[in-house]
Amino acid sequence: MPILIVDDDASQRRLIEFWLQEEGYTALTASDGHEGLKFFEQKSPVLVIADLRMPGLDGLDLLSRVKAINQDVPVILITAFGTVNNAVEAMKLGAADYLLKPLNADELKLVIRRALEHQQLLDENRYLRNLADTGFRFENLVGRSRKMREVFDLALQVAQHDTIILLTGESGTGKELLAKAVHQNSLRRGKPFVTINCSAIPEALIESELFGHRKGSFTGAIADRVGKFEAANEGTVFLDEVSELRPSLQAKLLRVLQEREIDKIGYPHPIKVNVRILAATNRDLRNLVEDNQFREDLFYRLSVVTINLPPLRQRKEDIPLLVEHFIRKYCDRHNLPQVSLGDEALEILTGYNWPGNVRELENVIEHLVVLAKDRVIRAEHLPAEIRQAKVRIGNLALELPADGISLEEVEKEILLQALEKHNWNQTHAAKYLDITRKTLIYRMEKHGLTPPAGAAKVSPDAADE
Repeated sequence: MPILIVDDDASQRRLIEFWLQEEGYTALTASDGHEGLKFFEQKSPVLVIADLRMPGLDGLDLLSRVKAINQDVPVILITAFGTVNNAVEAMKLGAADYLLKPLNADELKLVIRRALEHQQLLDENRYLRNLADTGFRFENLVGRSRKMREVFDLALQVAQHDTIILLTGESGTGKELLAKAVHQNSLRRGKPFVTINCSAIPEALIESELFGHRKGSFTGAIADRVGKFEAANEGTVFLDEVSELRPSLQAKLLRVLQEREIDKIGYPHPIKVNVRILAATNRDLRNLVEDNQFREDLFYRLSVVTINLPPLRQRKEDIPLLVEHFIRKYCDRHNLPQVSLGDEALEILTGYNWPGNVRELENVIEHLVVLAKDRVIRAEHLPAEIRQAKVRIGNLALELPADGISLEEVEKEILLQALEKHNWNQTHAAKYLDITRKTLIYRMEKHGLTPPAGAAKVSPDAADE
C-alpha cells in the first residue's frame, strides 16, 4: 500500500519513510506540493502525509487538490507551527488528522492505521449499500444479471411462506447460499439451519443421522442420538443432493413431509417435528422419475416451488461484480491490502466458461489475492489453464494465445470465414452471423474486405434489409 510523503525537509521525509517501512508500507516521497500532486495523480497512493508549510503549493492547497481528485483518500497534515485556525481549516477541508512536529513514531503509526481502517470501513459500507440499493445482492449471493434478479425476486417472495422449495442448478452455482438466504429472510430466521448432504453420509448411518436413535437400539448405539430433523426443530432442513437418497429413505422423507413426524430408531412411537424443507439437486429429477430412480410422489412434494440457479457462463455480466466481491472478501479475510484487477485480466476471466461456476471463480480469486505481489492483478498472473482456455461460441472454439490477440483480427477472421462459407453472398452471410446486411457491409468496409472475382451476386432487393 503506497503512502505519499510530501515535505520540503529531506530529513523529515527520510524519517517518516523509515517509520512507514517498519510497518510494511511502501513510501513515495516528494519535496514540494507540485511534485506531490504529480505523484498522487500517477501513483494513486492510499494515504497522503503532507507538511503544512511548503513553498509554492502548501499543505492546505495540496489537501484541496487531492480531495478534488479523490475525496476518499485520507490526508494527514503535519506542521511545526500549529495554530487553532490552521487545525480548524484543515479539518474543514477534509483532513483525516493534524499532527505537530516533532513527530512521535507511535502516534503517527496509530493515526495512519486508524485513518486506513476508517477508510476501509467506509469503502465496505458504501460497497454493500450500493449492492443492496441496486438489487445486486441477496444475503451472500451477488448478481446484476436479469436471471439473478429473477432468482432474488422469487426467493424473497417465497421466503416468508413455509412452502417447500427445490433449488436446481449445476454444482458450484450457489444453491446452499440461496438456501441460507431464504432461511435468513423467513419467519424461521434465528432458528436452526441444518444441512444434510445426502451423498456424503454412509448408507449404514444415514437413517440414524437423519432421524436419530435410542441407546441400545442396535449394535454400537451406546447413547441416545438426536437426528438432524429433530435438531432442526422450528428451523430449516436443507437437503443437499437430494437425488442421491436411496429408495427406502425417499419413502421415509415423504412421510416426514406429509405427516410432519419422524420414526426415531428404537422409539415405540413417531416424534413430531416442525421444520421447513429446502432441497437441492444438480440432476434432473424428472429424468430420474422416468428411470424409476426417484419417487414421483416425492418429486411433486419437493417441487412445490422450483428455483433454478443459472450457470456462470449464462450470466457473464455478473463476473466483474463477483470478482470485486471476492477480492474484498479475501483481502479482508487474510488481512491483506486491497487489490484491483487489470482490464485485460478481467476480460480473460469474463471470457472463460467456468465449468465449476461461481465456486471455481471464487477459488481462483482467493489464489490471486493471496499470491498478489502488487496492488494490481494482471493477465500474466492468471492461471495458465484460464489464460490459454478455448472460448466457445456455440460449436465454435477459439484458441486464445497466451500473449494476447487483437479483437479486431478475430472479428475480421470471423467475417471472412462466414463470407467464404457462403461464396461471398452477403445476404446469406449476414443471416448466418445473425446481423443485418447493412451491418455486415459496414464491417466489411471497416476491415477492408472486398468480394473476389466470381463471388456470388446479391439481388438489389437484399440491399433494403
